[in-house]
Amino acid sequence: MNLDDNFKSAADRATKLPKRPPNDILLQLYALYKQGNEGDVTGDRPGFADFEGRAKFDAWNKIKGKSNDEAKQEYISLVEKLEQEAAG
Repeated sequence: MNLDDNFKSAADRATKLPKRPPNDILLQLYALYKQGNEGDVTGDRPGFADFEGRAKFDAWNKIKGKSNDEAKQEYISLVEKLEQEAAG
């Protein structure tokens, strides 16, 4: 499988993890997924009342400049790590 196929497979498997990862890991997955698909974050940071939106924006903004392929590979590795932890 090529990188894009592996990435799509990992994204599908991430939604089927037996245990919900902690919020910091979910934000990391979100940021890597967005960076892998769209590149650097754009737009304005959400307002103060939008806690979830701000957290997602900030997580994505932290990895600004990372290449799409690098983000995809890190995403795949993180999903595989979560799968291994869930397996025991």
